[in-house]
Amino acid sequence: MSQIPIPTPNRTRTPKRTLLLTLDAFNTLFHPRTPIPEQYVAVAHAHGLPRSITPSRLLPAFKSAFKAQSLRRPNYGRADVLRGAYGGPREWWADVIRGCFTRVLLQGRTSGGGWSGGFVGGRGGIVSSALVESLLERFAGREGYALYSDVRPFFDALRARMRGGGGGFDRVVVGVVSNSDDRVAGVLGSLGVRVGPGRAGDDRLRVGGLRGLFVIGILVMVLDYDIDLVITSYEAGEEKPSPVIFDVAEQQARRLVGDLEGEWERVHVGDDYEKDYRGALGAGWKGCFLQREGGDAREGTVRSLREVVDMLGGR
Repeated sequence: MSQIPIPTPNRTRTPKRTLLLTLDAFNTLFHPRTPIPEQYVAVAHAHGLPRSITPSRLLPAFKSAFKAQSLRRPNYGRADVLRGAYGGPREWWADVIRGCFTRVLLQGRTSGGGWSGGFVGGRGGIVSSALVESLLERFAGREGYALYSDVRPFFDALRARMRGGGGGFDRVVVGVVSNSDDRVAGVLGSLGVRVGPGRAGDDRLRVGGLRGLFVIGILVMVLDYDIDLVITSYEAGEEKPSPVIFDVAEQQARRLVGDLEGEWERVHVGDDYEKDYRGALGAGWKGCFLQREGGDAREGTVRSLREVVDMLGGR
């Protein structure tokens, strides 16, 4: 196993008081229950779209629609939301869904896909509101996603390690730092993860989202949470690998426990080498690159979340 840049605390010295341990969400904690194109197609067929729409045809259309929307309205349209010109993540994803299926249907029309005179077949329109709503709700919880098998054992082992001395730390704050919209906490909760109330934001700013923004002040951390705070790019205003989102995570974690000045060890774990691992290093944190399957081990690689707990030391 490659050397991981998280030192085991030296018990001959005074330990650092707090460890802030953050994780990415998508493809780190949870993954699509079945491939996204398969789920989109199944829902589309249930809403009356042609059987000629297949996962292999939908995938490039989805990628194209997602890329176009990301360029047109970065970070789920946050800047336009703040100007009062856009509805936020829910509208953003609705646009992706409509754009995706429109591309597939246009392709079918021009290639002799078996329907003409406009797009017919969907109940309430080709890309009906019911289809859009079904997909939005599906990917807001456990119907669309599942936890990786090492996630629940990770949280259980981390809690046991904290109770056994925290690997030399007086306190461990666990967070999520994710390039995503504000559904992440709800998705995790639906999968049985106990999520605390900490979010990005401050008292002067609220941005509309899929689940609404929780603006925190000084809160009491509850030990029984698996995750104490969730920081998304939509709420923080910047995406990884920008140092800004990592700074927001630390600021809100400090506010959460009422420790604005103490010395903290900060570690981030994620599956994207550039955005998660390199982004953490660029923000002055330590990082772990989570690569569960295959690939050559690069600097900072771990193969499971259990390895992260083991590196904390302690009993």
